[in-house]
Amino acid sequence: RVPEQHRASESPPSWLRGVYLPPALHPLNKTFVKGAEWQDTDSSQEKRRAFLQDFCRKYNSRKKLQTHLVHLVSRIYVEDRHKVLYCEVPKAGCSNWKRVLMVLSGLAASANNISHDDVHYGKHLRKLDSYDLKGIYTRLNMYTKFIFVRDPMERLVSAFRDKFEHPNSYYHPVFGKAIIKKYRHNADEEALKTGSGVKFKEFIQYLLDSHRPVGMDIHWEQVSKLCYPCLINYDFIGKFETLEEDANYFLQLVGAPANLKFPKFKDRHSSDERTSTEVVRQYLKELSKEERQLTYDFYYLDYLMFNYTSP
Repeated sequence: RVPEQHRASESPPSWLRGVYLPPALHPLNKTFVKGAEWQDTDSSQEKRRAFLQDFCRKYNSRKKLQTHLVHLVSRIYVEDRHKVLYCEVPKAGCSNWKRVLMVLSGLAASANNISHDDVHYGKHLRKLDSYDLKGIYTRLNMYTKFIFVRDPMERLVSAFRDKFEHPNSYYHPVFGKAIIKKYRHNADEEALKTGSGVKFKEFIQYLLDSHRPVGMDIHWEQVSKLCYPCLINYDFIGKFETLEEDANYFLQLVGAPANLKFPKFKDRHSSDERTSTEVVRQYLKELSKEERQLTYDFYYLDYLMFNYTSP
């Protein structure tokens, strides 16, 4: 599993062993799946897995990244009862997935009565990087690893709307103030003081700036850097665009209780229109043609890995 140039020179550090592709594309265990209703979902799943595997083999990204294993798995949540690992991609159904993991692990009876704060700040779920190396390797090799992704531009606009168009005690003072100070000419004192009212164009200027005044954030970080899909061999690739059917099929695959279904409710700002293709189009109108192209380039790998159509 180690690239040839490492084998030829010296033994790689212990934390690199077993991390690199390409392992065989293991068949999913479908012993728990009942009924023929999942045939289309299963077919889509197999195509996604094969597509990603083929992309990673061609792109050969394993030669370009040597990151400590603990960092590679820092976004992965563990559910030991059903032996699953979930890599969190914000703005792709992650809040409800964490609710489901809490139910699967016996921490809650239902996903419907778990608050947003309990999901994100309750520290109920354990991450894979909290285990020792043996625990990490055992779970990576034995558990079913899954990820849910979303069209990159939709995910980006959704993150902007959530963090900057609603009151927020963290994103406005930390990101908003820095963005307004650097990218807004003649900003008034109130905007500089509160960080509220960031415009989408200003947010994109920050995103594309190689000298950002404040660092990246998981809500708009590329999936390729959150979950390392070419280094960790995910068994199941769900998409936000087919969230409900993908999620409920996955729950069958891992033997979840029959009465557990993926929640349909919107986690926050439930009265807002969902971020759709049309909503994204309206936001992109605020950008120049060059800015739109550079934003696509920023998420280029995510578009390629998960076979999304360029906007």
